[in-house]
Formats: sequence, C-alpha cells, structure tokens
Amino acid sequence: MKKNELYPVFLKLHELNVLIVGAGNVGYEKLSFMLKSSPNARVIVVAEEFSEEVRVLAEEHGVPLLHRPYTTNVLHKKHLVIAATNDPEVNKQICEDARERNILVNVADTPELCDLYLGGIVTKGNVKIAISTNGKSPTMAKRLRQLFEEIIPDDIDELVENLNQYRSTLRENFENKVEKLNHITKSFINKS
Repeated sequence: MKKNELYPVFLKLHELNVLIVGAGNVGYEKLSFMLKSSPNARVIVVAEEFSEEVRVLAEEHGVPLLHRPYTTNVLHKKHLVIAATNDPEVNKQICEDARERNILVNVADTPELCDLYLGGIVTKGNVKIAISTNGKSPTMAKRLRQLFEEIIPDDIDELVENLNQYRSTLRENFENKVEKLNHITKSFINKS
C-alpha cells in the first residue's frame, strides 16, 4: 500500500498574502472554504470575470477583487497561490510562475501541479482537524469530514480550554508537563 507522505500544517492566513486566480465556480469554492476556516485571511482574487457568488462573498469579507487577466506581476509578495481558472494552460503557467518564485501553489483538480492540497476541515471551537486523501479523492475527504463533525462532541472546546488552563498552572519541566497532560487526556479516549 502506498503511504501518504504529506506533512500537515496549519497556516496563519491572516499573516500571509494569498492569491486566488479565477472567480468562477472553482474559485468560489476555494475562497468560500478558505474564509470559512480563516475568516480574516489576507486574500486577493484576480479574474477577468467574477461570478455573483464570488462578488457577494468578497464584499462580505472585504476581499479585494482585481478585474484583469493573470500576469506574473500579481504574484509579487505572495506566499500562496491557488490557480482556479477554467483554462488548464493558464493554471499550468500560474504553477510554473509561482514555483520559479518559490511560492507555494495549488492548482485546482490537478494534483501533479500542486505543492499542497486543500483538504477537508473539521472545526469545533479551537479544535481543527485536516483530512487528506493525498489528492486521490476529495469526495472521501468530504465524507470523513462529515463523520468527524458528527462524532466529535460539541463541548470539545470546553475540554481544550480547561486543559489549557491546567497546563498554565504546571511549573515543572517539559517532560513532566507532557506526562501529566497525557495521563489526563488518555481518559478522554478510553470513555467508550
């Protein structure tokens, strides 16, 4: 069995400069999921035409819309680029241009041109779980997200807050802190 070798990270999109190129259905999907997870993301959308859904969402979140065709100068000072146009050649060019500038890139529905995948995300308060199928099946990631949303208790955030408060009272070395917190959290898993 082939192993998923992706390294999961959680990005502070309110501190990074993100560019989405394309504002049709796919651009809307990418922007919508990004803002759902990171409502204060610093994102700009560039496109020649904008769907009504993108316009409304952008207005609600104060997302700038650049009405113009893609050119390399829109990559200036960007940290992450999402290519979501309906033109595979333009998406491929965006990928090449971004990689030349060491900018991380995701090309919608083209795993071989992606430095990263935008997986399924489950959020309950401060708890966030990202799900990846290694770009093989976004539909499976969606179904797993739905499953986790159902089985993770709604009060999980209260538990996290309590553990954080307890952790802040511990004045021991790192190893002892970890040992105590592991002991407490083990009971959470063994509740079945």
